[in-house]
Amino acid sequence: MGKGLLILGTGGHGKVVREVALSLKENGRPKYDVIEFLDDHSMDAIGKIGNLEDFAGEFEEVFCGIGNNEVRKSLLEQAEKLGFHIPVLIHTTAYVSPSASIEPGTVVEPKAIVNANSVVKAGCIISVGAIVDHDVVVGPCAHVNAGAICKAGSVIEACRKLEAGEVVLGYGSIVK
Repeated sequence: MGKGLLILGTGGHGKVVREVALSLKENGRPKYDVIEFLDDHSMDAIGKIGNLEDFAGEFEEVFCGIGNNEVRKSLLEQAEKLGFHIPVLIHTTAYVSPSASIEPGTVVEPKAIVNANSVVKAGCIISVGAIVDHDVVVGPCAHVNAGAICKAGSVIEACRKLEAGEVVLGYGSIVK
């Protein structure tokens, strides 16, 4: 039996999160039976983000589909306080090393790579085709944008947004 997922935000990132969630299976069946949105400005949403508490008994899991790192951080903290489970969403075409660590609220999009011994903290976005090489630390609520490369041993500061295609130097370099 699947479960319900409530996504905060119906914008572009929210739509990507939905498609990642739809790709997931458990025991050959879709992981989620129901996927709905909360958004303050969309007719596709079942309610407003400010009413998140009203959905606590209806949905087991909440995922923030908002690209703004600071807003995402705040909403994830709110959802945790309300008792929602915050999942990790990893698209079926992404590669995540068995020795890597991915924390709740993080999405790893299609064709992205998270290599050996890397740590991706809570609330991150690892966008389509991004490469997080070995021994990288991605701070909480950071965004490694499409095609960006975090070279081996790099450290990405909390709430930092790497631009599409950006390359971050590795060992000994700290991105601020």
